[in-house]
Amino acid sequence: MASAQDLGSQESTAQENTAGETDSESAESELPQTSQGDEFLSLAIDTVAPSTVTTTSEPFVTVRATVTNTGDRRVDEVAVRMQSAEAIDRSEELRTSLVPGRQQYDNVGDFETVSAGLERGESAQFVISMPLRSTLGPSLGIDEPGVYPLLLNVNGTPEFGGAARLDDARFLLPVTGVPRDPTALDPLGPEAGPQAPSTADPVATTVLWPLTDKPRLAAGVPGSIEDRVRLVDDELADELAPGGRLDRLLGAVEFATTEQLDPDGRLAESMCLAVDPDLLITVSNMTRGYLIVDDPADPTGPAREGTGAQAASDWLTRLETVTDSMCVTAVPFAQVDLDTLGNVGDASLASAALESPADIVDTLLGVTSTRGIIWSSSGQLGEAGAATVRSIGPRTALLADNSIAPAAGGAVAGVVGGNDVLADLAVTVFDAPTATALAAVGDQPATPEFTPDEQRYNLTGDSRTARLQDALGAVTYQALSKPQDFGGGPPRTLTIAPPQYWTADGDEPAAVLSTVSSLLRSGLATPRPFAELAAEEPSGLPVETRTVGQAGRDVALEDRVRAQSKRIEALRGSLVEAPQSELTPQRYTAPLREDLLRTIGTADRAAANVRMDGAEAGLDSIYRSVTVLAPGGVYTLASEQSPLLLVARNDLPVGVNVRLEVDAPPEMTVTDVGVTALPARGSRTITVPAQVDDSRNLAVDFSLTTLDGQQLGEPSTVNVRSNAYGQALAIITASAGVLLLLLAGRRLWHRFKGQPDPADEGYERP
Repeated sequence: MASAQDLGSQESTAQENTAGETDSESAESELPQTSQGDEFLSLAIDTVAPSTVTTTSEPFVTVRATVTNTGDRRVDEVAVRMQSAEAIDRSEELRTSLVPGRQQYDNVGDFETVSAGLERGESAQFVISMPLRSTLGPSLGIDEPGVYPLLLNVNGTPEFGGAARLDDARFLLPVTGVPRDPTALDPLGPEAGPQAPSTADPVATTVLWPLTDKPRLAAGVPGSIEDRVRLVDDELADELAPGGRLDRLLGAVEFATTEQLDPDGRLAESMCLAVDPDLLITVSNMTRGYLIVDDPADPTGPAREGTGAQAASDWLTRLETVTDSMCVTAVPFAQVDLDTLGNVGDASLASAALESPADIVDTLLGVTSTRGIIWSSSGQLGEAGAATVRSIGPRTALLADNSIAPAAGGAVAGVVGGNDVLADLAVTVFDAPTATALAAVGDQPATPEFTPDEQRYNLTGDSRTARLQDALGAVTYQALSKPQDFGGGPPRTLTIAPPQYWTADGDEPAAVLSTVSSLLRSGLATPRPFAELAAEEPSGLPVETRTVGQAGRDVALEDRVRAQSKRIEALRGSLVEAPQSELTPQRYTAPLREDLLRTIGTADRAAANVRMDGAEAGLDSIYRSVTVLAPGGVYTLASEQSPLLLVARNDLPVGVNVRLEVDAPPEMTVTDVGVTALPARGSRTITVPAQVDDSRNLAVDFSLTTLDGQQLGEPSTVNVRSNAYGQALAIITASAGVLLLLLAGRRLWHRFKGQPDPADEGYERP
């Protein structure tokens, strides 16, 4: 979108091109583009027909677009023309050609008037067409297959100013075949005939189709048999319902792989559904009814009924049907950031994020998923992430092809995970420019982290149609690239990987799959099953990871995740597995650990700290549910060795083994009672052997801990008083005993001598 600050200065600069735009047009009556400032016109592409040109297409391109006056004054003489550039011949041009000022658009059409004048806020829709090639007048100059950048240029005269170029819109046009030129002198001659692409070297193509979502389950809620799950919002119900995003993503697969459209199963063979186990867990629980919390920061607070149980059930049934005959693989749980996971450095979290997902997918869908490949949600992998992936056993990392440095001979071999790693991690790659273009599709366009700076530009100025066209061009490019462009070597391969959290919606998913299907049917591409990526043998040549930016690293969040994971593991190790109970320690604590993975996922980083707060609060509440009850008043011991009787209570639905920690003064000795088993939602009296050497009131602190020492509940202080008299009582008792022995001995002595004892009753002194 173009704009101007000072239109009064335009007349003096009318003969000069705006810096950076001199290569964008080659018209005789070049107008200056407005400088940065107040906006005037906004140009948006509505439709492009055909979206992909084939030999059977009409011999011209038609664009429907809308121009809107977004400025603060009227704009007169609004006119538009179409232009084109030479076909892209390097993959990076799939993005750089769309950056303003980076591409020459030498094939120029005539200006066509759109409106005599547009008032503030007014819009005008128009249709403009231009021949692909022509011998009679201006054309797009497209005479062979390729991917071509096109541009719509809009001029106008703002009130109080001069004529200027006020906006433009760029998009890519994939051309898999050039139709016959009806304007040629000899329309039936070979030069005017259709130009078909070469199919001598088809590209072996793999398509990953992500089915994921943002984390929706409320944090801090442990597993349960009876309770319904709680979600932070009900947006997932809309996405699963007919017309929703996930409905469209799944529906596009169902439609494109029907026997009528994919009779040979080529598209189905090349595809693999990449499913987030977190989404499956959420949808599966939704089918049984669920609640929506009023405040995500208070996950256990007031809640209302969810509305998507039926939509969840229908969608899950459809997914089970599709995956019954198609490749399916699991992405890391909640699309976790692998490098953040590595920074946390917790083995139990790594297992839950990378090993458990495949088991979850297999269980919930009743399939055998393809294993062995870890798809990085960021497309990158640093040393910490690589070491974590390797820690779970042999795996292949799926990364963007520009996120690793090439090995010797240009072959992609592996990635070194750090100096402490002994072996290389195998790597397979997806096409970065294609992934970047696909990431821009949908209602939340984004530019991936692995996209180079020179290929970045503001996506908000492009319409969804334009961004979809760019993606179709990127998907098509590798198949249309000439074999000699690759200089021989191994067979050409292409892995198409949209972002794991992909907001493509409406007809966009179907358009992408239709393009891939057309390439497969035409012979420009061949199917390459996803399982072959995992089965590939790495060359054994190590390559270094490129620098993975850590500017946005949240060390404080990583520390919180690490600390809570230790508490969860301590709790799990103390819980008791009862054979008669369905709620096992693993089932009870798994959602708590999964909460931590959702916190460090890439789909919704903005909510990370709120989710972490909920996870901590929930775990704190669980820990407070196991405590020792303090007796009221002063606890009086009958003797110095009388035991203490304490009551320990467990409000959890699972039994727990605890230890009793005692902080007593030196005058009191307490014997360790060892491990005590507390029943689920019950209490137990703990008899604590104690010895007191003082009759004063003594304050003793008691607390319960997990088996490895994590404190449960709050400490209880007990005031203990003993009836014992300590050392003085011992002396008195001993003295009395000695006196008793002396007196008894005296009596015996007198009897032995036959003398009466003066102490005898009736004794008279002589």
